[in-house]
Amino acid sequence: MELVLTLAMKFWQWTVLIALIIIGFIINLFGVDNKKERIGFSYGKMPSMRPIKIPTAGKGFWSAILMWLLGVRKWEISENFNYTLKGVEYTIPKGFQFDGASVPKFLATFLSPTGVLLIGGLVHDYAYKYAALKPKNDKQPLLLLNQKQADIIFRDINIEQNGFHFLNYLAYWGLRIGGFVAWNGHRKRNAQIGE
Repeated sequence: MELVLTLAMKFWQWTVLIALIIIGFIINLFGVDNKKERIGFSYGKMPSMRPIKIPTAGKGFWSAILMWLLGVRKWEISENFNYTLKGVEYTIPKGFQFDGASVPKFLATFLSPTGVLLIGGLVHDYAYKYAALKPKNDKQPLLLLNQKQADIIFRDINIEQNGFHFLNYLAYWGLRIGGFVAWNGHRKRNAQIGE
């Protein structure tokens, strides 16, 4: 037993990961909120994205090291991404840039920003940037959102897409606790759809 505890403490990251997987399995097994009505998210095909170069060249050695260690890869949507929420068609126009799901660097080994949270992260980043979602039909009004509504959309899209209730609730509560920094930053910049 002492050996098991020693190994669990030495490899604490794996211990935490295994514990989270077991908790998630139990939650999914008993279907905590499987019957809960979600947002009816659907899309025809995966978004077309192209990676944007991380600009480390010419930054100086230490600045480039910081960008490498702390920076995140950004992606650009290369053709309109169309999707449906509650029966209404929305679009994220080509040219929109985002960084995938905002996963802390130390967790990116286990949870890729462009992995199981990608689609929810894309819609969420758009909603955070503009505090709205853009209907596919320009004659319809924007769906205006506050931060909590955007976070709920992220959670529910991901639950519908990947089925990992526990993981998505952890990500949702991470956004509820720390997402205000990004939300407030976007509100200060006040980007407008179509710019």
